[in-house]
Amino acid sequence: MSNAIKQSGAYLEIVSFHLADQEFCIDIMAIREIRGWAPVTPMPHTPPYVLGLINLRGAVIPVIDMACRLGMKMTEPSERSAIIVTDIAGKLVGLLVEQVSDMMTIKSDALQPAPEIIPEAQRAFCRGIVALEKTMVCFLNLDTVIAEELQQAA
Repeated sequence: MSNAIKQSGAYLEIVSFHLADQEFCIDIMAIREIRGWAPVTPMPHTPPYVLGLINLRGAVIPVIDMACRLGMKMTEPSERSAIIVTDIAGKLVGLLVEQVSDMMTIKSDALQPAPEIIPEAQRAFCRGIVALEKTMVCFLNLDTVIAEELQQAA
């Protein structure tokens, strides 16, 4: 198992969500809260995946369309859409997802590395693959997925 997916402890708590027809997950420890979709205030000259800003109890945070950020078609927000507010390296970032699916506890050793055939740049987005009974879930590496935003905020 690579250092990127080793965890302290035998279990990981994750929250899974849908983007297009795929399921992804993130570590629950990175999540500050999950809220319903609310319109954002667009900002000029931002990448297409940065939808804009929301006011979260006095904190202005960017909202990223995760599907667009991962190279998929942009999300059309609906009543099922959610904004997952994350805290990464002390910075709050909202992640727009189509819908939150589940909260799960998995064994750390159930997390498998992304296949080598995937180009390195795309593999960097993935901490590992969780193989479930009926599907496979990509465990996202949020530090890499939103690295650009974290650098700009610093």
